[in-house]
Amino acid sequence: MRDTTFGRREFLSLVGGALASAGALAVARPERALAGVRDARLFAGQETFERLLGLARAGAWSELPIGERIGAIGMALRQTPYVAATLELYDDREVCSVDFRGLDCVTFFEICLAFARILTRGGRTPEALLSEVTFLRYRGGRLTDYASRLHYTSDWFVDNQDKRVVRLITADLPGATRFTKLVGFMSAHPEAYRQLKASPDLVRKIAAIEAEINLRQMQYLPKEKVAAAAPLLMTGDIVGVTTTIDGLDCAHSGLCYRDERGATRLLHASTTMKQVVLDEDLATYLASVRTHSGIIVARPLEATRS
Repeated sequence: MRDTTFGRREFLSLVGGALASAGALAVARPERALAGVRDARLFAGQETFERLLGLARAGAWSELPIGERIGAIGMALRQTPYVAATLELYDDREVCSVDFRGLDCVTFFEICLAFARILTRGGRTPEALLSEVTFLRYRGGRLTDYASRLHYTSDWFVDNQDKRVVRLITADLPGATRFTKLVGFMSAHPEAYRQLKASPDLVRKIAAIEAEINLRQMQYLPKEKVAAAAPLLMTGDIVGVTTTIDGLDCAHSGLCYRDERGATRLLHASTTMKQVVLDEDLATYLASVRTHSGIIVARPLEATRS
């Protein structure tokens, strides 16, 4: 199963924290659940949400380690259609939304992680899930405008490490090396984004964020080194697939999944298969796409109870 094309959101899977420095930042987390989902467009797929809650109760998912919990959620979402641009609801304002009816490579892992976290945080409502997704998706956990969304995958990783949601483990993997790609795709192509086309101010904000990202020192694992490192990866690890495409850090993302044979496979929303699938082993998948250069890996951390 090969992903050789890229959805628009995949081009922009981003990792946040434009102002991140070494060490964890103290981030005020939005603890209060939303006071009802007033806009019906913000939460879609209630049936799937309820089905996941039922499976979680039956399988005691809240008792699983967070990685196994994420893996169980991801497996339960298999065959969900691949749908790009589900977050682009309005031209004039940014809102946080969840749509279980269709997922792309970023919304898939975000929702799996957010759902896994609310199972142990105590809130099991659409409002709680939207609150958790907001915390993950936006810089510092705060939604202000389109530029506050963590568009670049490496930016998402850094920001969520600062929020103590994940830990970047790439540097611990044998064969890891410095990641030297520079980002700039969004500010160079504002016409490709409906929110940017009419807002030079947002383009300037995005360009400033890109400049901050480009100052960071990050590690990645070249794809020819992945097979040897695969035994160190765990179910639920979040993988950003790095790319040779100019201006982008990652062009795809997904979850690691250790199958019954011990193979490390890619669980992801596939543009080729047009749905969420458990794909072939990770190293084979990466080798099958010429523009995939390697991976950046983040390991989820357990959420504290509210």
